[in-house]
Amino acid sequence: MCGVCGYRALWKSTLSQHMKSHTGEKPYKCDQCDYSAINKCNLGYHQTKHTGNKPYTCGECGYRTSRKSDLSKHIRIHTGEHYKCDQCDYFTTRKSSLDRHLLKHTGQEPYICGECGYRTARKCYLTKHIRTHTGEKPYRCDQCDYSAAQRCQLDLHLAKHTGDKPYMCGECGYRTARKSALTKHMRTHTGEKPHKCDHCDYSASEKAKLNAHVTKHTGDKPYMCGECGYRTADKSHLSRHMRTHT
Repeated sequence: MCGVCGYRALWKSTLSQHMKSHTGEKPYKCDQCDYSAINKCNLGYHQTKHTGNKPYTCGECGYRTSRKSDLSKHIRIHTGEHYKCDQCDYFTTRKSSLDRHLLKHTGQEPYICGECGYRTARKCYLTKHIRTHTGEKPYRCDQCDYSAAQRCQLDLHLAKHTGDKPYMCGECGYRTARKSALTKHMRTHTGEKPHKCDHCDYSASEKAKLNAHVTKHTGDKPYMCGECGYRTADKSHLSRHMRTHT
């Protein structure tokens, strides 16, 4: 058990890796730049950005990736394999998404920030959150001086240099530079709506849509115009409103 936040793990090695999220220790260092990582797996993935190596290929559509786990997730787009929740009718193509969903039933949030007490159900969210305190931007572009706090931000930036759109829909050929955009697009084919309202039977394909719906129950209007005080529950509505001032 972690003495800082109470996190429990089955394996000593898992607990050791978790402890590094508190200490900031990153013993695995890249020999081509100043990047360092908390585990060997993350370093190995980072180094493919220097080599350009993408050894994992989909036999159905030719999609290539540097990570075996990404290929496994991608292949489920073709096979239709799903992970199902045993407590409700939720299903998903990704085990990590199911694990995350199950926390909604248990309410467990084992990861805690030692600076401000922020709690979350996902280790990656805590890692990202901690960077708001440290200002760390470990993901660096090798073609300009851009750096990012999150890998997905760097991947999106790199596409501006390369024009690469590696994520492709096997159903219709849609291509995108963002994995998250492909995930959302695939739901137009599968009809999957994994984001469910806990006040009624509404479900949505995107979290942003669920958040907007939930405000109908709560009455919350978190988005406010700094010019005139207009408030709305929908971020897109605020963007449209702001144009009336410009």
